[in-house]
Amino acid sequence: MPILNVKVAAPASRELTHRIAEMLIELTTRILKKQPEVTAIAIDYVPPEQWIVGGSPLSAQGKSSFYFDIKITDETNTKAEKAQYIREAFERFERLLGNLHEESYIHVEDVRAAAYGYGGRTQEYRYHHG
Repeated sequence: MPILNVKVAAPASRELTHRIAEMLIELTTRILKKQPEVTAIAIDYVPPEQWIVGGSPLSAQGKSSFYFDIKITDETNTKAEKAQYIREAFERFERLLGNLHEESYIHVEDVRAAAYGYGGRTQEYRYHHG
């Protein structure tokens, strides 16, 4: 756990998918201290002409963009860790995609342990049953 849902305004690329996944696993492990073997990442690509910011497609602006959310168990990370994660992820996406639109978003979502889980068990259950 966690799961990351990623959208990227770029043509689909096996190499870019690999680089994004590698980067997000590294950041999620190092900063948020999540285990890589239970981290899941889904990456979708959106054509830049279909990604609209300020009423204009990114293709017309000559910009790139991304959005991702990450669901983590509530109370497992500090505000400082989440702020560092958002800052470093934005910087890394800027390096990967180039000419990044500032309206690129990261949402760290704290989810209640009793309402979140995998393998048919909640995080609350895992906490109480080791």
